[in-house]
Amino acid sequence: MTDKPQAAADFSHRWTVAGIAAATVAVAGAALAWHGHAHAFGPVPQGPGLRQQVDPEVRDKRIEALTALRLAEINATPEQTSRIAAIMKVAASELAPVREQLQALQHRSAQLLAAPTIDRAQLEALRVQRQQLRETASRRMSQARADAAEVLTPEQRAGLAERRLRRHGRG
Repeated sequence: MTDKPQAAADFSHRWTVAGIAAATVAVAGAALAWHGHAHAFGPVPQGPGLRQQVDPEVRDKRIEALTALRLAEINATPEQTSRIAAIMKVAASELAPVREQLQALQHRSAQLLAAPTIDRAQLEALRVQRQQLRETASRRMSQARADAAEVLTPEQRAGLAERRLRRHGRG
């Protein structure tokens, strides 16, 4: 005759171990999938926060590859793809100094937070500067997206919007 509480504990322990094993496999699979996806368009720069400086040539190749990938979904012409990639490269180039400024502000914030005395006024000033820079970047990217959209037909724009919603779980 088996001890019921012991059998229940063994059963519960097995499910716990199985759950941990499944979670480990899922996390490892997700990490490997992300690693493979992230490197599909060249090496990913590493570093804290906003990452390290990106070589403009590597950045431009990434933009070309991602633009071609997204626009292939809507049967964009090679001319459309080329024009849109050019628009995005110009925007990325113009935003490179903004990105560097954001990195410097993030570094300065980290220094302030590590200081023996916390300077809240300085931290707030840095936060405001970061928000202003993010607004600048957002405005420029909105302009680039609108410029790119004008290259496409209304049907192609609708197709891109539909795919974007689907990718983000809203379609």
